[in-house]
Amino acid sequence: MDHFSRSWPALRAAVAGLADDDFARPSGCARWLVRDLVCHLVIDAQDVLITLATPVEEEPSRDQVTYWEVTATLPTGEDPLDALTVRLAAAYQEPALLKFHLEDVGSAAGRAAALADPAQPVRTRGFVLTTGDYLSAYVLEWTLHHLDLVAHLPHVPGPPADGLARSREMLERIAGFAFPAAWPDADALRIGTGRRAPGDAERAALGPLAGPLAGRLPVVLG
Repeated sequence: MDHFSRSWPALRAAVAGLADDDFARPSGCARWLVRDLVCHLVIDAQDVLITLATPVEEEPSRDQVTYWEVTATLPTGEDPLDALTVRLAAAYQEPALLKFHLEDVGSAAGRAAALADPAQPVRTRGFVLTTGDYLSAYVLEWTLHHLDLVAHLPHVPGPPADGLARSREMLERIAGFAFPAAWPDADALRIGTGRRAPGDAERAALGPLAGPLAGRLPVVLG
C-alpha cells in the first residue's frame, strides 16, 4: 500500500508537469504517443475505482503475482482496445483537458486506495484477490508506464526508486528468474518486459544465463 501511495502520485505529478509539446512525442509503448499513454492512465484510474467499489465475500483466487497474464508476444498497438485508446486520446484535442481528467479521476483513485481495507477481497477481470494484492500489482503497472512516459522525455522525473526496486522484485517473481544484479532497476524492467533490447554489455552480464533466458525474454504482461 505504501508503494502504491508513492508511485501513483509521482506518475500523476510527472504528467502534470508536461509541456503541451510533450504530448505529441513518442512514448515507450508501441505506436503510442505520450497523449495515448496518458489516456490509458485515465482508463487505469477508472479501473482502480471500479475494482475498489466491487468488494466480494469470496476467497482470493489470485495474488499480486498471479494477477498478471504472461505472454511472449509484444504489443503492436493494433489491439482493438489499444486502437480505441488512441482515438479517445485524439478526441481530447487540448493537452490541458487530458491533464485535468487524469488528475480528477486519478486523485479520486488515490483517495479510494488510501481508505481501502487491504484484506478486503475484490473482483476484477473475472477473478478475486485482496485489495492489498490488487494495489500492489498496480505498483508494477504504474512504474512501467512511468518508464514509458519518460522514454523520450529525459527532462521529466522518472519513477521513485523504491517503486522501481519493488517492481523489479515483482517482475522477477513473475518471470521466475533474477536479472543480473549489476543492472539498474529501470534497465531490468525495460529489458525484462521487452521495452528495449539488451546491449552488448548487458548480454555479457547475463553470462551463462544468456542462452537459457533467450527464450524466456521478454516477459510481456497483460
